[in-house]
Amino acid sequence: MATAQRLRLVFAGTPDFAVPGLHACMSADADVVAVYTQPDRPAGRGRKLAPSPVKQAALAAGIPVEQPESLKMPEAQARLHAYAPDLMVVIAYGLILPRKVLAIPRFGGWNVHASLLPRWRGAAPIQRAILAGDAETGVCLMQMEAGLDTGPVLLSESTPIRDDDTGGTLHDRLAGIGARVLRAGLQHVIAGASLTATPQSGTGATYAHKLDKAEARLDFTRPAIELERKVRAFDPWPVAEAILAGERVRVWSAQARDPGPGGRGPAAPGEIAGASKHGLDIACGAGVLRILKLQRAGGRVIDAADYVNARAELRQA
Repeated sequence: MATAQRLRLVFAGTPDFAVPGLHACMSADADVVAVYTQPDRPAGRGRKLAPSPVKQAALAAGIPVEQPESLKMPEAQARLHAYAPDLMVVIAYGLILPRKVLAIPRFGGWNVHASLLPRWRGAAPIQRAILAGDAETGVCLMQMEAGLDTGPVLLSESTPIRDDDTGGTLHDRLAGIGARVLRAGLQHVIAGASLTATPQSGTGATYAHKLDKAEARLDFTRPAIELERKVRAFDPWPVAEAILAGERVRVWSAQARDPGPGGRGPAAPGEIAGASKHGLDIACGAGVLRILKLQRAGGRVIDAADYVNARAELRQA
């Protein structure tokens, strides 16, 4: 993959996760000739059209921005071809790249993916890793091919999933790792070195389905540890929900624990097993989920102790 001239890069990405990767491309000894991102979408209470985080970063850097609805049309492909890219770097772009598009850059396309492939291919690898109770995850720099996240891995870096990691904290850490791995890959290519493309293992592949708000409801017939993971994984979106003594709330922080000798004794799943300054204990199919922070409809996030104080009927004698 040696090159005698400066590398011409086209970057494709949309959300916050991709911005550190764009900055890595901009800081490399290469030319980012264009940035592709999804069309502006309605956002906020006013539902006004808003540019993606990647578009904002590109415009701030003076880089041309392209926002095609699809890359399947010949016109969009001709536009990309006109940039004469050596390499296309893709991070959470959100659009399918047809085989013809991947054939336009001299060196094809690279994808920064937030998992240790082949585990958690697909749209929501960060949250699915937390939900599954994985001990570690990471980032892979992958040579793109027609399949979904099936290409050979060029570089990777792992990180442990901590007991207090949320979807948000792990997202931010992996975004930084992804930028670091991408920068290392670009440095190899710019120096004229080659990267070893390691085919993914034929076993251990899992698919990370896109998150759905319908998944946010906590089912207290499930083990408490599963629900704790869901609370962490769904922070900051879509945020876990529960019905507590007849009231729907959003649950922002919770811990799985053994019932212990306190509380009201054996309780059916979903019933309150204890309410105190330490939190609100909800009986589960196995163990107890102690809710620590929650949010009432239209309210702010509060400590469970404040919620208990606001609902006197929940307090235990």
